[in-house]
Amino acid sequence: MILHLIRHPRPLVAPGICYGALDVAAEDAAAVAAVLRGELPPGLPLWSSPLRRCRELAEELHRQPVLDARLREMDFGAWEGRLWDDIPRAELDAWAADVAGYAPPGGESPLALQRRVLAFVATLPVAEAVLVTHAGVIRSLVAHAGGRPIADCLDFRPAYGSRTRLELVLA
Repeated sequence: MILHLIRHPRPLVAPGICYGALDVAAEDAAAVAAVLRGELPPGLPLWSSPLRRCRELAEELHRQPVLDARLREMDFGAWEGRLWDDIPRAELDAWAADVAGYAPPGGESPLALQRRVLAFVATLPVAEAVLVTHAGVIRSLVAHAGGRPIADCLDFRPAYGSRTRLELVLA
C-alpha cells in the first residue's frame, strides 16, 4: 500500500501549549493545498482527521474527503490546552520513563495511537491513498513501516504542510 501522508498546516496556538486532540485552527489551508497539488498523484481518494487543522486542508485538496476520527492526533487527556510548564513534574517524569507506553491522565499513549492508526489503515479498501493527518499519526506509520519501535521515531517531526510518501506492508 502506498500512503501519501500530509501533515496539517502550522496551527494557530500559543507557544508552549500542549495540544493533540484539541481542535485548533491553522494557517491558510488554501496556500498549503496549492503547493501539495503539484506533489500528489491526481484522483487518489483522501481520508482526513476531523480536526479543523486537517479538515480544512483536506477540503481544499479533495471535493469529498472522508473524515475519520482514527486519524486524530494523540489525545493528551488532562494535559490538553495547558502550558507544558504547568503539567505536574511527576507526570512528565513518568512519561519520560516510558515514552511509548505512558498515557497522560485521561489520554492515550503513543502505542495506543499506533494501534488505532494501524487498525484504520488495515480497513482501507485501496492500494494508494492520501491521508491528511498529524505528526503523531505519521510518526507511528513511519515506525511501523521501518519495523522500528515507535519510541525510536518520536523525534521524527514532518514539517507543517509536508508530504511523506510511505510504502506500507500490513501483516
